[in-house]
Amino acid sequence: MKLCTLGVNHETAPVDIRETVSFSTDAAFIAIEQLKAQALISECIILSTCNRTELYCILKENHLEDQLHNWLHDFFELEPKTLTPYLYVHHDLEAVKHIMRVASGLNSLVLGEPQIFGQIKDAYNSAHKSESIHQVLENLFQHIFKTVKQVRTDTAIGNSPISVAFSAVSLSKQFFGDLSQQTALLLGAGETIELVARHLKESNIGNIIIANRTFERAHNLAESVDGYAINLDEIDKHLHEADIVIGSTGSPNTILSKDSVKAAVKKRKNRPMFLVDIAVPRDMEPGICNLNNVYLYTVDDLQEIIETSKQSRQNAALEAEEIIELQAEHFVTQMKATQQIKPVIQAYRQQSMDIKEAALEHALHQLEQGVNSEEIVKRLANQLTNRLIHTPTKQLNLAGMDGNKAIIEAAETLLICEDDPKKLHK
Repeated sequence: MKLCTLGVNHETAPVDIRETVSFSTDAAFIAIEQLKAQALISECIILSTCNRTELYCILKENHLEDQLHNWLHDFFELEPKTLTPYLYVHHDLEAVKHIMRVASGLNSLVLGEPQIFGQIKDAYNSAHKSESIHQVLENLFQHIFKTVKQVRTDTAIGNSPISVAFSAVSLSKQFFGDLSQQTALLLGAGETIELVARHLKESNIGNIIIANRTFERAHNLAESVDGYAINLDEIDKHLHEADIVIGSTGSPNTILSKDSVKAAVKKRKNRPMFLVDIAVPRDMEPGICNLNNVYLYTVDDLQEIIETSKQSRQNAALEAEEIIELQAEHFVTQMKATQQIKPVIQAYRQQSMDIKEAALEHALHQLEQGVNSEEIVKRLANQLTNRLIHTPTKQLNLAGMDGNKAIIEAAETLLICEDDPKKLHK
């Protein structure tokens, strides 16, 4: 099948490495075009989130894996082998299992979190726009989508309301205790920040400010949680109001500088500020953590909180693993069977086309000779029928003489239509 998964995630690479190889939507499109132009892949999907960057590829040839590894370094202008300690590679069955585990939330920072499934669907849709999904990845991802639905339906993996967003708010509550007197400034207005805003509102936060590049989107979110919206370029005017700042914008550049936070703390008369940066690439300059009365946490720092929530999902995860194991093996077996029979189907089709072309050529020649057209049509029908059934009939006669029931039963399935009233019945 030549299916290859290449990537880094929160388990293999720290945030500074993950943000180095983070793809925006536009960058993913450019990357896929490069991979196609260099004839490395025949199909490809690129998934890039705050916790992982992964390439799901059907390689042109198995030996191109090293070139794919080199291409990733070249694309991000990295020195050779910079990523080698952090990269993992999976092939065929193991690759299918891995993608299913990722899509089901079993490989997430937060066990069983549902957001990754939406992110995978977005990556799938983007790849379709890039025309980099064909038969194999299309079949694979349709199978994955069904498997995730089964995991969610048949197990309790998604019952607990734990997520990166929930963990960020939990950490804020650990820091301040009661949040009713606090003001939170949220950077971004995407799905993660929407979850943060919802959890903050449920925790009775005093005030919520939503800052986003698109003001309308910020306004709509702010309205739903009784907050108010500002543009990103207005952050410095409001930063001193914020006791809590949580960022997840998806911007390729930092949004919050050390100098801005330093100035805000001064206006606050050194009252503490609590910041959580759950964006990759990061929204906040790492140097912010060196300021007095400022407490900066990244997505990696949420690990301890998240670990405590995992136990309730472990049993469900074991059940999910069993489903994934079965479904992955089923898909690979199905694909292997399809690949084995494909040459036979192609040869059979070509043989039938050759018979048709020869019979048609003979019929046209007869027309040119002035032979009666009705007679030619009758001869053509008889000739095609006889030539098409000749080999199957011959082999069936031999099977009958040998008493080969398997071939006879297979022939009935292959050659006689289901709704044919003449179909044999045992």
